[in-house]
Amino acid sequence: QVQLVESGGGLVQAGGSLRLSCKASGRTFSSYGIGWFRQAPGKEREFVATISRSGGRTYYAESAKGRFTISRDNAKNTVYLQMNSLKPEDTAVYYCAARKYSTIATMVLDYDYWGQGTQVTVSS
Repeated sequence: QVQLVESGGGLVQAGGSLRLSCKASGRTFSSYGIGWFRQAPGKEREFVATISRSGGRTYYAESAKGRFTISRDNAKNTVYLQMNSLKPEDTAVYYCAARKYSTIATMVLDYDYWGQGTQVTVSS
């Protein structure tokens, strides 16, 4: 089992940047593929980005391509989401999630463990 804690959210102006972190507990962090999802008020949770166990493969939602970068440091049990050129429509609670497979997965049901989320608000 793995526990996930997100941090790094906040209020930023449009065009600004934030870096989210997802810190995991446990000694088997490198056994998990990690995804970032987000949920805006009144909307379903949606996929943002994912990274394989080794970090060698990444995949992004169309809305994130070219602006967001997912990376991981297995020595620190941490996955990052660097978000640049933020837009008001990026406003949401951002969640990281873990799954015990390395294949790319974009569905909420593909993931077994979830963090509590961190709020990102982008003002216009």
